[in-house]
Amino acid sequence: AAELDALFGPEVREEVLARAADEGRTDVLSVLDPDVVRPSVELLTSVLSLAGGLPEQQLVKLRPLVRRLVAELARELATRLRPALTGLSTPRQSRRRNGRLNLPATLRANLAHTRRNADGGFVVVPERPIFDTSVRKEADWRLIFVVDVSGSMEASVVWSALTAAVLGGVPTLSTHFLAFSTQVIDLTGQVADPLSLLLEVQVGGGTHIAAGLAHARSLVTVPSRTLVVVVSDFEEGYPIGGLLGEVRSLVSSGVHLLGCAALDDTGAPRYSVPVAQQLVAAGMPVAALSPLALARWVGDRLRGENR
Repeated sequence: AAELDALFGPEVREEVLARAADEGRTDVLSVLDPDVVRPSVELLTSVLSLAGGLPEQQLVKLRPLVRRLVAELARELATRLRPALTGLSTPRQSRRRNGRLNLPATLRANLAHTRRNADGGFVVVPERPIFDTSVRKEADWRLIFVVDVSGSMEASVVWSALTAAVLGGVPTLSTHFLAFSTQVIDLTGQVADPLSLLLEVQVGGGTHIAAGLAHARSLVTVPSRTLVVVVSDFEEGYPIGGLLGEVRSLVSSGVHLLGCAALDDTGAPRYSVPVAQQLVAAGMPVAALSPLALARWVGDRLRGENR
């Protein structure tokens, strides 16, 4: 690391070390500089997978690196997804000083309060300033992520956590996060903090999608305002009948259901086609999506555009 820094500078050093981490070199993690390294989902995935086998004293040193990677990636993703989520809340006028000043409304409300300047001009005195506050366009919707954390899903788990954190900031959504392999863990309390969520997830084990959907079904209160997004490769390790039964039950209740056959920045498909075909026949669309495409799907449902 010292020689790379001397010859090429800190940015090249961090790029080389990051590639070494991608190839399984756990010894480089302690010398990666959180302030210089270039954030990427690939690097974050590698660091998280390698961190699983490290003792706590080494994990303490890694936390600043993971924290910076998660924060930067979540910020970048939020910027990219923002256009797809516009229009999900609208401003209303208020006299409370808890929003942005609405200048045209303030002028109209205070036309009676004017005074003449020495130069003969008039000045409006804003005795009743008007502010804009966000108001929910409709009643709350519930978004339930059901995320496969079996051994083949590392990158999709990272993308799911980051995407859930961004969508969790939408005022019309109550976002839940269920992680499943053969067991289901409800990590909804960590949605606002993707760092904590990712450190809680243990990737590995088998796949029981039906159990994840059964838990999601228990959270449904208003089916027509509930979105259930299943992120999985659909390599179900249990009898397929249970999975199809859960899908049919959710669909018949009116829940908006979507299967994501991997979730990454390219939307590259990686899934069991025979199982996906049966799920589609049962009423759950299946597609390989990028986070942006998923955000558009969520936004369309909240706006009532069932395309």
